Amino acid sequence: MRDRLHSRGYCTVTDMTVVDIFKDQEGRYVYFECSGHADDNSAEGEDIICAAISMLVINTINSLEVLAQADITYAAAEEGGELSCRFESPPDEKAALLVDSMILGLKSVRETYGGEYLVIHLKEE
Repeated sequence: MRDRLHSRGYCTVTDMTVVDIFKDQEGRYVYFECSGHADDNSAEGEDIICAAISMLVINTINSLEVLAQADITYAAAEEGGELSCRFESPPDEKAALLVDSMILGLKSVRETYGGEYLVIHLKEE
């Protein structure tokens, strides 16, 4: 088993976080990526918006791998605060539900703290 992702250090300095979620023409998840930093001008270590976003995305990737045993590849880069996950085969119902849950959580963060910190794009490939 690969080392799972940890929520430490994946936020950098930009004004907002952008999450792009891609589906195929049949409505199945294909890929999602998160980049940037939700800069709410909090003191270092108190950046709850970026921490919440990172935790939702990282937990989803870890859950896809461990709980759903989905066929995924993922990458993380501290520079740019980038996280990405690609389904190598179509996700089953359990995997799709985990991504749906991530989106629900992200929308909740956006509604609670404001759209200026988080942009969510749902796209079709």
